[in-house]
Amino acid sequence: MLIQRRPLLALVAGQMAALPFLAASTARADETGGDPRFAPRTFGSDQAPIKVIEFFSLTCTHCAAFSRETMPEVKADLIETGKVQMIYRDFPLDRVALMAAMVARTLPPDRYEPFVSALFASQDRWAFNRQSDPREELAKMAGLAGLSRPAFDAAIADKALEQFILAGQQKAEDEYHVDSTPTFVANGRPHAGEMTYPAFSAFIGATTG
Repeated sequence: MLIQRRPLLALVAGQMAALPFLAASTARADETGGDPRFAPRTFGSDQAPIKVIEFFSLTCTHCAAFSRETMPEVKADLIETGKVQMIYRDFPLDRVALMAAMVARTLPPDRYEPFVSALFASQDRWAFNRQSDPREELAKMAGLAGLSRPAFDAAIADKALEQFILAGQQKAEDEYHVDSTPTFVANGRPHAGEMTYPAFSAFIGATTG
């Protein structure tokens, strides 16, 4: 049974169990003028020798496959051992993905990665279920992660946050020529497309040779 078919409550609760580890690696609000929404989102130690940027869209099925199938091994073997730090960059491919990215950034920074992982794991429920409204399903997910409905509504209406994400997307296009998701960058070298764990290991190994 695919992980995205687990009940939403159990799913989000399970992802949030990672918070003690994440708390040590989240960016401080003072790095962005006191607004944590605009702070970098990272997963892993700041002292990790290998930094990997992932450009992703929350409605990208290939991004979701990488999150479900490859990230568990990356987390256990590379991130938790202090070898790799993941740097997350939003690259929304549609309005639904943009809305989800805005909600994810409104949560406290230490809840960002667990929430994103939960969204990927249940992508078929909230993003592609023709029987429901993506906004309402996303609001339910956000509620389980601790975001009230008024805060959710404010988040998806926040033009400053929207422009921040879109500006970052444009920078990715200009700096790394990103035009699809997921795209990974390590030591300036890009790789477009999802990867298996062996392929990911080989990619980051090649960047350090």
